[in-house]
Amino acid sequence: MRIISGKLKGKKLFLPKDKATRPLKDLVKVSIFNLLDHSNIVKKKLENSSILDLFSGTGSFGLECLSRGSKNVYFFENYVEAIKVLEKNLNFFKNSKNFKIFKFDCFEFFESNKDINEKFDIIFLDPPYKELRINKLIEKIIQKKILKNDGFIIIHRHKKDKLEISKKLKVLDVRNYGISKVYFLN
Repeated sequence: MRIISGKLKGKKLFLPKDKATRPLKDLVKVSIFNLLDHSNIVKKKLENSSILDLFSGTGSFGLECLSRGSKNVYFFENYVEAIKVLEKNLNFFKNSKNFKIFKFDCFEFFESNKDINEKFDIIFLDPPYKELRINKLIEKIIQKKILKNDGFIIIHRHKKDKLEISKKLKVLDVRNYGISKVYFLN
């Protein structure tokens, strides 16, 4: 696992020692960022964008965004071992003030009265494959109005997953990469 592009291109990422965290594979990450850079459907400039990385794990997605010039990235992770790896990976950006780690379960956070006070260009959801409450989280994102009008949500799932997308969002694209399925929503 590495950073693909930007100011830290080629930097190898630390990985968790246990199997409880499923890092975003380079193939899927490359494909997502190629689509972001070159698609007319989901084209979005990462430079100066605000990113919310839910279920961050090792931080692979958000770190890639930082390397490519995102204005800020908010990481959500509640698994202690993954947080340790995420913090090690964020040391690449130790002089930077453009990221924040929320050490919370994102379902509990969004159910509470807590607010982020930020609107995001991209919200990336990469929950465990067994997680079934994705639409509940999407409803909270919509309710709290934290996605910019021209922003979008990217969801990474197993290709056999039968995710029913909320009718409040438009499916812009769905791609399969190996055992992964990636949804692009607005």
